[in-house]
Amino acid sequence: MNKVLVVDDERLIVKGLKFNLEQDGMIVDCAYDGEEALQLATKNEYSLILLDIMLPKLTGYEVCQQVREFSDVPIIMLTAKGDDMDKILGLEYGADDYMTKPFNILEVKARIKAVMRRTNGKKSQKLKQDIIKYGELTLESDSRRVILAGEEVKLTAKEFDILELLLNNPNKVYSREDLLHEIWGKGTPADARTVDVHVRRLREKIEPDSGTPHYVFTKWGVGYYFNAEIYR
Repeated sequence: MNKVLVVDDERLIVKGLKFNLEQDGMIVDCAYDGEEALQLATKNEYSLILLDIMLPKLTGYEVCQQVREFSDVPIIMLTAKGDDMDKILGLEYGADDYMTKPFNILEVKARIKAVMRRTNGKKSQKLKQDIIKYGELTLESDSRRVILAGEEVKLTAKEFDILELLLNNPNKVYSREDLLHEIWGKGTPADARTVDVHVRRLREKIEPDSGTPHYVFTKWGVGYYFNAEIYR
């Protein structure tokens, strides 16, 4: 049974979403500010989070960013502004989709099903080694840990997924569209800019010098890859 966390400071919206999702057989937890949402996301495993942007205590962006430090749970951002920048920021902070208020409950249910389908399909098709080592870098798939020169590196869920994909497929060049499909899922509203932002942040954490990469290389005009030849 799917368990969903609904986060919004407008109690009528939360009440309506909770009622309708429970009618579809889902278990629904509710939070009314960012801190409460983060506490629930830390303590529970959810199938999906519906997350408003404008929240007391912590914004939806801040909640999304912090959740991505430890979980790849699907997140749909809710925004009242309908501003393209809100959508871009939400995706860059790690959201999987977004919806603009006011919304139709049938569309909400359809988006939830689509995001879950993309996420579950991606997980079921994923083939990976348990532990990958190259040079001073060790990636542990089961525990989702990355160790660099003996120190653990804190990656977001999407950053970890990108690195894991590249290390599991050495010398294969992935275009931005390939990475969107593999990491964010087919049909994602994210775009090439989102990929570039995540790759840049990943490099800042694992590369001693972004000008001479050891792990995430760029094939100019094509995409990104891991060059295993330098470790032979």
